[in-house]
Amino acid sequence: MSSVSIPVSALFFLKKLEKNNNRDWFARNKALYLQEYEHMAVFADVLLGQMKAHDHIENTSGKEVLYRIYRDTRFSNDKTPYKNYWAGRFSRATSQLRGGYYFEIKPGDGSFAAAGFFSPNAADLLRIRKDIDYNHDDWNKILSGKKIASTFGTMQGEKVATAPRGFTRDHPAIHLLQHKQFYFMRRFTDAAVLQPGFVKELNQTFKNIRPWFDYMSDVLTTDLNGQVL
Repeated sequence: MSSVSIPVSALFFLKKLEKNNNRDWFARNKALYLQEYEHMAVFADVLLGQMKAHDHIENTSGKEVLYRIYRDTRFSNDKTPYKNYWAGRFSRATSQLRGGYYFEIKPGDGSFAAAGFFSPNAADLLRIRKDIDYNHDDWNKILSGKKIASTFGTMQGEKVATAPRGFTRDHPAIHLLQHKQFYFMRRFTDAAVLQPGFVKELNQTFKNIRPWFDYMSDVLTTDLNGQVL
């Protein structure tokens, strides 16, 4: 199967769930949930196949990609037991290929695709900042490239309030050095999500971040002299 569509019923189920986010309602509608889950698993499986044509992805099936709909409420003020969205994550294979892809399907025009580094460890964060320090012209060139800029706009992510330790406030790339997270997002309307070609559009969206991912793989697997870590 080379193409698949997300049915209207997959979004309708989420709308009903948002209004009835409790265990009793979910238990009575478990069969409906399983039906829509299968639709989304097929969608994720087709997307996985398309992505493997241009990247090395370690996931083996759509069901492996999909997140559980059950929320972990232990450390959250929101105690509703279920997520009101479908979501999936693709992991790039091997330690040499860095970064990951994520999609979220949420009714009310809340769907989006994201890619990048959401929580880099301290060593990776310092290595990234050192590369920005030395090679910010390369960063600006990549980030302003047509595919990335037209697809995602600007890079997203939490930032420190001032200059990070070891870097000056007047650094020409201070807007990049302040980042603690490094990711890109593209939002989609419900109408776009329900289009027959959405799986192809989502795949192309992820494909368009590759120039930056390829650069980051090099940054995070070599030292500042280009020697493999």
